[in-house]
Amino acid sequence: MATREPGPLAGVVSETAAGARLVFVPSRVRAVGFAIGSSILVPVWIAAPLLLAFLFVILLTDSPAAWALLWIVVGLTVLAVAGLILGTAWLATAAVRWVEFRPREDPTQVAVAGFLRSKRIAVADLERIVVVERFRLGERKSITVVLDRGRGWTTECEPVYPAPVSRVDTRVLLEWLNGRVGAGRTSVEYRKETDQNFSCPADWWAQADLAALWRVPAGAVDELAERHGVRVYRYTPRGAMTETVSVYHPGRAYEVAEGFWAERARHPETGDTQAAPAAE
Repeated sequence: MATREPGPLAGVVSETAAGARLVFVPSRVRAVGFAIGSSILVPVWIAAPLLLAFLFVILLTDSPAAWALLWIVVGLTVLAVAGLILGTAWLATAAVRWVEFRPREDPTQVAVAGFLRSKRIAVADLERIVVVERFRLGERKSITVVLDRGRGWTTECEPVYPAPVSRVDTRVLLEWLNGRVGAGRTSVEYRKETDQNFSCPADWWAQADLAALWRVPAGAVDELAERHGVRVYRYTPRGAMTETVSVYHPGRAYEVAEGFWAERARHPETGDTQAAPAAE
């Protein structure tokens, strides 16, 4: 019987008779159900407008061609649903459900439980454990715990749907992992990855948006963007003859904003534009 730890790791960490467990997928049924449900809903959602359009034409005209096209769309939708169900179910069953450090007090083994089978890794064989956070526009999109044995042998543990571990504070998770293997040769590391792939100019930020994010006057945005190496894209919108619009790369802009916020927290008496940190 596993017992849950209270506090920020509740629902994420549990203690068993064998050791200390870090849970990535709390329920196999919910994980597979989520994968299958999304596989059904997405193709149906995409095909629904076409199906309704053909049904409308059939009601008005009773056209044989419309009936044929309707059955073609239904068949393609069924094939898409079946393919997605197989693919997502396989991905779900390939995920790591939990890892358990055994024994609890002085771990010598890490048990890695999948959906169908499990394996054990000696703690002495682990070179490091890496907690990888992936961000987009300052928002965490995923968190992964990587068990690295060196020479390219890694085991990646990531929830397949919004499990409690996807919301845990990173510092708390790092402290817990250090408590398991910190005394040995295995290091616990942190890596932050920021998604910098933004289509241009649709996902880039306008001057007014950047001024609000940085909390500076709109007239100061261009000078600050140049000082801090924020990429600028200037274009003329379709239909406009002479008006040029400037948009700014969101990834770097958000990194600069974090620097502004930290500087203002240290010097709250300083004005917004004066609190801008020096360019890197």
